[in-house]
Amino acid sequence: MQVPLKPVLADVLLAAVLTGLTVVTASQAEGPGGWDLYALSVLTVAPIALRQIAPVVTTTVVVAALAAYNLAGFGILPNGGLGLMIGMFTVATLRPRTVAALIFLTSSSVMALAYVTNSGEMVWSQALEGMLILFGAWMLGEGTKRWAQRAERLAAEAAEAVAAERVRIARELHDIVAHHMSVISLQAGVAEYVVDVDLPTAKKAIATVGESSREALLDMRRLLDVLRVDHADEDADFTPQPGLAMLEELAHRMRGAGLPVDVSVTGAVRALPPGPDLCAYRVVQESLTNVLKHAGPATARVAADYGVRTLTIKIVDDGRKPLPQAESPTAHGIRGMRERAELYGGVLTAGPAPDGGFAVVLRLPLEEADWPAPPRRDTDRTDLTKEGRP
Repeated sequence: MQVPLKPVLADVLLAAVLTGLTVVTASQAEGPGGWDLYALSVLTVAPIALRQIAPVVTTTVVVAALAAYNLAGFGILPNGGLGLMIGMFTVATLRPRTVAALIFLTSSSVMALAYVTNSGEMVWSQALEGMLILFGAWMLGEGTKRWAQRAERLAAEAAEAVAAERVRIARELHDIVAHHMSVISLQAGVAEYVVDVDLPTAKKAIATVGESSREALLDMRRLLDVLRVDHADEDADFTPQPGLAMLEELAHRMRGAGLPVDVSVTGAVRALPPGPDLCAYRVVQESLTNVLKHAGPATARVAADYGVRTLTIKIVDDGRKPLPQAESPTAHGIRGMRERAELYGGVLTAGPAPDGGFAVVLRLPLEEADWPAPPRRDTDRTDLTKEGRP
C-alpha cells in the first residue's frame, strides 16, 4: 500500500522532536551509561518515523529497545513509553486485530519487565497504569480503523448509488427519446406522403408530431429538473412523473400515431409507490413503441390487473413480427424492461403469443398496505386476463 508523502514527513518531524527530547533527558539521568544508553534511548522513539510504512517492524524495534534498556539497568521507561504507545496505536489502526493483540501482549511483558527490574523506583500501580494506557492506545487505534472502514464502505455505497442513478437516467432518456421520436418519425413520414392527396390526414399527423414533441420536451425537462443543483428555482417543473394513472393518455397518443390500442384495468385499483408506478408505465410505453416500430399493421391491447399481491400488466399485439434477435434494438429494449422489473422485485417475460403477434407480461409485487386509490378511469374495455394469453 502506497502511503502519502505528507503524513510520512509529519511522522519524521515528530520522531525527530521526540528523539531530541529523549536524548536531552538521557543526558541528564544519573547513574552509569554511555553510548549504549543513548543508542537504546533513541531506538525507543526514532523508529516511529516509519510507522505508517512498516508499523509492525517499527513497533517491534521499539519494544526490543525498551526491553534491552530495562535489562541493562538504565532505569524506568525513557520518554514515558510514548514511542511504544504511538506504535501500538499504529498497529491497531493499520493491521489485523490478531497482530495488534500480539503486539499488546509483548508490550505488556515489557511493562512487567520494567516493574521487575526497577522495583525500587516503580510501584505495581504504575506498571498497571502503563498497561491500561497501552490498552487504551490499542482500542483507540481499533476504533479509528473501524471508522475508516465505515467511511470507505459509505464511499463505495455512494459510488454504487451514483452508478445506479446514471443507469436509471439512461433508461429514462432511452424511453423518452425512443417513444416520442418513433411517433414523430412515423407521423412526419405519413404527413409527407399524404400532404398532396389527403390534407386532413396530413394535418392530423402534423398535430400528432407537435403533441409528441411537446410531451418529449416536458419529460426531458422534468428529468433535467431532477438533476439540477438548485432545486429552489421557481421555474422548475414539479409535474409528477408518469404512472399507470396516465395509461389512457399514453394510449391516446399511440392511437394518434396510427396504432389502435385498447386498455382495460381490473381488480382493486390502488396507488403504487413512485418507483414501481414509473416502472410499469415505462414498460407499457416501451412495448407499445416496439409494436409501432416493428410489428407492421397491428393493434395492441393493454390489460392491467390489480391482484391481491401482484400487479400483472399484459401488452399483446396481433402483428407478425419475428422473435427479437440478441443484438436487435427490440431485444435491447426488452432487456432494459426486464432490468427495470427486477429492480422492484418483479418479473418480465416477452415472446410470441400463441395465436400470433407478440406478448409482454410484467408482474410486480404489491405491498400489503392500504394505499389510497386514484380516481378510476374508464375501464369498460375487453378484459384480456380471461383470454388465456401469456
